[in-house]
Amino acid sequence: MPRSVASPTPGRDSNRTVGSEYSGPAAAPGDTPAPPDPALVTAADTAVAAAADELIALSHDIHAEPELAFEEVRSVAKTLAPLRRRGFEIECPVAGLDTAFTATYGSGELMVGICAEYDALPEIGHACGHNIIAAAAVGAGLGLAEVADACGITVRVFGTPAEESGGGKVLMLERGVFDGAAMAMMVHPGPYDIVGARSLALADLSIVFHGREAHASAAPEQGRNAGDAVTVAQVALGLLRQHLNPGQQLHGIVKTGGAAPNIVPGHAELLYYLRAVDSASLDDLVRRASACFEAGALATGCTHEVRTLAPTYAELTPDPALLCAYREQIVGMGRVPLAPDLEAARPLGSTDMGNLTHVIPGIHPVIGIDAGGAVTHQPEFAAACVTPSADVAITDGATALARTAIGVAGDQSHRNRLLERSSRRQEDIR
Repeated sequence: MPRSVASPTPGRDSNRTVGSEYSGPAAAPGDTPAPPDPALVTAADTAVAAAADELIALSHDIHAEPELAFEEVRSVAKTLAPLRRRGFEIECPVAGLDTAFTATYGSGELMVGICAEYDALPEIGHACGHNIIAAAAVGAGLGLAEVADACGITVRVFGTPAEESGGGKVLMLERGVFDGAAMAMMVHPGPYDIVGARSLALADLSIVFHGREAHASAAPEQGRNAGDAVTVAQVALGLLRQHLNPGQQLHGIVKTGGAAPNIVPGHAELLYYLRAVDSASLDDLVRRASACFEAGALATGCTHEVRTLAPTYAELTPDPALLCAYREQIVGMGRVPLAPDLEAARPLGSTDMGNLTHVIPGIHPVIGIDAGGAVTHQPEFAAACVTPSADVAITDGATALARTAIGVAGDQSHRNRLLERSSRRQEDIR
């Protein structure tokens, strides 16, 4: 997930997606599922605790060998190892993606999906803490496997590559990998605990300008400067910022701008992220930003093309009942999450988990680690992701997710709601 805002200390003393889109649960936000069965909680907690050393080692091993989007070969092998030993049925690759997988245990009618991420960032490695996400997902899977039969659930851990850039979950969703899942959950590390974490819709764009090379001194009039087109476009974008709607953002870099000072650049490229509070606002921002890109080309006599580099990310729409259940669990574990009225003021970048929550009831809470004042996408946060605080977040996150699933699966009203929603989606797909 892209960079979050600064924070206080963490609180702890596609085609297949069209039709019947998930627009929120029937349950009221305060409708918390009944407390989970204590015996089942104890069994799941014990399984997570027994695997704690292995989960921490997994997190540290992934952190030590960061891999970029769609290249997470070693990370996938490490993530699958403890699931395979526990007897999960492994399918890898899936969805035509070499580093995507499913790991399934049990045969109950209610499928509980747990999402693992494991891709890193260029140059700064696991500065978004996906090593923690992967380990917590495995831990939740192991905990739920211990009680799968008693809960009447199927546990499926989804290995989802390329969250930082590439939209692995979107591709997996469109290609049917999430068919049958009644819920989808994960935890993401951050500087503090947020239950109802918000995210922004995102468009990942490449803007290429084509000009004509010429000698910058002997015959500049023969050139058409693609680097100047970049400059004009970025000035226009900068002026546009004053008039953006609340929640709209744009930020980018110059990927290429020329080869040598004495050659008029005939090629230049911008990489830009456009973000907004929801997909409709994002569409508006893309339209307005596209005019700025066009202005750069028009002013310099160049041509240009805009390409979408990855699936567009939708904003998170978390399931209120799952949020309530998760909040109850982490508070009971001694964590102090942000108050609900403060959550809405703290969007945390963008994630392809947003697309999933528009189709399947799901949650994407943030679990706090002590990052010493650092925020995600900083080298200091990467260093914090293998500290004792981060290790505690792994087991706490795994435990909270498992308890949440146990509670919802055991509450007949919410169980029926999730099963009905899943059944309707299967009918739409067929």
